[in-house]
Amino acid sequence: MKETIQTLNDSDASDYASEPAPPIQSRFLFVDVAALRAKQLRRGARPRLDEDVPPLPHKAERVAMEEVKRGLVSYEVREPRPAPEALEA
Repeated sequence: MKETIQTLNDSDASDYASEPAPPIQSRFLFVDVAALRAKQLRRGARPRLDEDVPPLPHKAERVAMEEVKRGLVSYEVREPRPAPEALEA
């Protein structure tokens, strides 16, 4: 059973609410969301951390983890699709 996780791109940034995302309880979900956000940062997305925050490590992975901890990354967990053989039964 595999879940699909989708983070919002910076182009969708105006669509997400200014409220922080709910805290992630699962370490595995945290890692997945942070990894997807780090990929966005490596491809040129702008960091969502405030300018007045003291400098953090500049690695994309660390910035992504800090953004996820602060609830700055919106994500959506989609329900897995049923297997094709389950539909025929």
